[in-house]
This record gives sequence, C-alpha cells and structure tokens, in this order.
Amino acid sequence: MPINEALTFLPIQIAVLTVSDTRDLASDTSGATLAARIAAAGHGMIERRIVKDDATLIEAILREWIANREVDCVITTGGTGITGRDVTPEAFSRVLEKEIQGFGELFRMLSYQKIGTSTIQSRAIGGVAGGTYLFALPGSNGAVKDAWDDILVHQLDSRFRPCNLVELMPRLQEHLR
Repeated sequence: MPINEALTFLPIQIAVLTVSDTRDLASDTSGATLAARIAAAGHGMIERRIVKDDATLIEAILREWIANREVDCVITTGGTGITGRDVTPEAFSRVLEKEIQGFGELFRMLSYQKIGTSTIQSRAIGGVAGGTYLFALPGSNGAVKDAWDDILVHQLDSRFRPCNLVELMPRLQEHLR
C-alpha cells in the first residue's frame, strides 16, 4: 500500500466507542487495542467511552460526536453480530447519511481469509454523517486489528495513494454550501 512520504501527514481526531453490556475501561481490550493503534498512527483520540448494547444510547452518543466539530471520525467496537443484543448497525442506520458499502465488504473479505465463513456473522459497517466518518467494528481484538491494520490505517492517512478518506473531508458537506 503506497504512502507518498513527500506529502504531509494530517492527523485527525477520532472518538472511540465500545458497545458492551459487560466491559469497563479495565476489561475493554478491543477499545484499548484500537486506542493504541490510533496513537501509533499519529492521530488524536479525542474521547473514549463505553455504552450498553442499546440502540437509543448508541445513537445519542453518535449524534453528540457527529455534532462536535472537533470529531473527524467515530469508530465503534462491539454490537455488530446477529444476536438479539447486537444493535450497533441499527443505531448507525438511524444516523448515516451515506453508507460506505465497500468498508463492510472489504472487512468481511479480509476476515474470511482468517476465520472463514464465520465472517458472515459480522455486520461491520461504515459511513458518513454530518461530515464525520463512522465505522462499526466487531468487538474482538482480532477484528479490531484487521479493520485498523488492513483498512483504516491506510484510508485515514492523508499520504495514502491513489486516494484516501482524509483528502475528501473538506468536501463531505459541500452539498450544504
């Protein structure tokens, strides 16, 4: 994956939300894994929270962060499965203006190489709302590593070529001008 070192790296501000009925900050290993990778990539983590598996609560936090002009990207971990308590994609569907369909497709393709057909149980999703990128990742450490290391670290790097999501940020709300 080509990084053009002649270009300037533009750090973005990322908010991390862990969706879980059982985790706290001490036991949230997937959130910690994501936070470490965000810092290692040179981005800022503006906030990190944990919320119960409740679509209304998840939606409220997403809307709060979308409204916060300091937040460029929100990444959630957890709640993307298919059990009754997994409601993160439903919360996302309430706020997304545009879905980045390729994110979920690519995540599942990469995941298939590691866990085979079990990847169909993931409803990882990405999109845009209010000029903010949103990505919902499964709650396992492996899934967080795969999504960050193989997709997001590149697309959130302004030097990545042939194109990246950071260079599109100034144009995400051009329809409102």
